[in-house]
Amino acid sequence: MADHERPVRRHPPAAFAIGLLVLTVVVIAAAAWDLGGSPGTGTSLTYVPTARTAPGVTSTPVPAAHAGSGVPAVSPAWVATTARRSGIPATAVLAYARAELGAPCQVGWTTLAGIGWVESQHGTIGGRTLRADGVPSRPVVGPALEHGLDHAYGPMQFIPDTWSRYASDGDGDGRADVDDIFDAAAATAKYLCADGDDLSTASGWARAIFSYNHSQQYVDDVYAAATAYDRRTR
Repeated sequence: MADHERPVRRHPPAAFAIGLLVLTVVVIAAAAWDLGGSPGTGTSLTYVPTARTAPGVTSTPVPAAHAGSGVPAVSPAWVATTARRSGIPATAVLAYARAELGAPCQVGWTTLAGIGWVESQHGTIGGRTLRADGVPSRPVVGPALEHGLDHAYGPMQFIPDTWSRYASDGDGDGRADVDDIFDAAAATAKYLCADGDDLSTASGWARAIFSYNHSQQYVDDVYAAATAYDRRTR
């Protein structure tokens, strides 16, 4: 679960300096990653920040005509096709696509989906179902943090302090609800863009994901999920 405490600006972890040989291992390992298992239980990946390892977005969301809500509209056909190919609930696909189209920087829906998988399996962890309104059938509450004083909440696992700064209305209903995947995905995109990193590059992408949860393993897991979703939807 994410801790969402913004770190002081620092250099990337030492593992980021590893060269092309490890990059090859990363790509092969990512290709073998199975989204049907629990995140973090497979082979640990070492993320290498080269331009060609930034997660791609081959299947870009197709905009549709706005309905007047101010929320980016996405082609229903694209959502249905992408949900079928990726195995992600259609509601979550729509949420990630809207968040990409409305993001203040270049963040792909597959990156948001990677985070959504690692954090809560798109709101379905523990036998939950994701309702059409974007809210899981039961609230997703993370384990106690910081001596039991706090928890992370919702499909994208925000702690209250971070949510208060990045809360967003991703579905145009006039509310910002941490339990609503539309709102949470939009807030996640806003968070990832906040430091001005270029998420189209591997180093910028890795810094942004590391800021979301200060763990190299977390960066690896999100990378593996994001690239798997990209590969499935080509």
